[in-house]
Amino acid sequence: MKQHYFILVLAHSFHGRLRRLHIPHQALWGVFLLALFGAASLLGMAGSYARMAWKVANYNSLQNQFETLQAKYEKLEKSASATNEQLATLQLFATEVSMAYGIKRSDGIASEGPLLPSFTDSVKEYNFLKAANFSRSHRKYTRAFHTNVRPSIWPVQGGLLSSFGRRVDPFSGEGSFHAGVDLSAGVGVPVRVTADGIVLRAEWFGGYGKVVVIDHGAGMHTYYAHLSRMDVIPGQDVRRGQIIAAAGATGRVTAPHLHYEVRQNGTPINPYIFLARSTVVAASGPVKKDLPF
Repeated sequence: MKQHYFILVLAHSFHGRLRRLHIPHQALWGVFLLALFGAASLLGMAGSYARMAWKVANYNSLQNQFETLQAKYEKLEKSASATNEQLATLQLFATEVSMAYGIKRSDGIASEGPLLPSFTDSVKEYNFLKAANFSRSHRKYTRAFHTNVRPSIWPVQGGLLSSFGRRVDPFSGEGSFHAGVDLSAGVGVPVRVTADGIVLRAEWFGGYGKVVVIDHGAGMHTYYAHLSRMDVIPGQDVRRGQIIAAAGATGRVTAPHLHYEVRQNGTPINPYIFLARSTVVAASGPVKKDLPF
């Protein structure tokens, strides 16, 4: 059977020789199919590369959007934290003013409720009525018998963990203002009041956790925060060195300690000016005066 084929003639330009090549149809079809397969493969690879490039571009865009949203979220979180701290300070100041003038209850018991109060409400009502006896004039009269109204001892026997003023916030890692000093104290360590005064508040208060605030008169207050236990109630008369609470880790803390503040007319002042002059610790014993506040 005769096969169909193509004849390819090759002529040498120098020797003048002719050469004939017989190319079967099947070979040409094979070359054509191989070329078609190669072109399809190249097109497939180009399409895959294009799809991959598109996905990478989308991923980079989403990554940039995520980083932008994360930066906005961190900024909003910092703003909200600062606003909450300002609100807490204003609320504390408002409570102090209202309690000082006897125009507001500090226990938060609602005026409307059941006809028969519960046991908890009764205890709160009793504490409020007890605190209400310390009116403005009565407090002035009581303070006349207070001789140690200026902070003059250490509230706990512990080393300095964090000083007053600017510091790096342990939660956000950003710079912040520390309104007091942190003293090392384990959970349950007795906390003693540093001067004579009257308990202004003894309750949970935001990032302070359980806090006791003592009014020493003349606009001076001391704060004892992150407590595990409170042994006093608002309106109670306390004397220097008296146990008022126990140290703990409540509120916004990373470890147990005592946060101690001194405020004059609502403005935080460095407690070191009082602690450095004292060689008396709450639980007795000498104190180094060269702490790096």
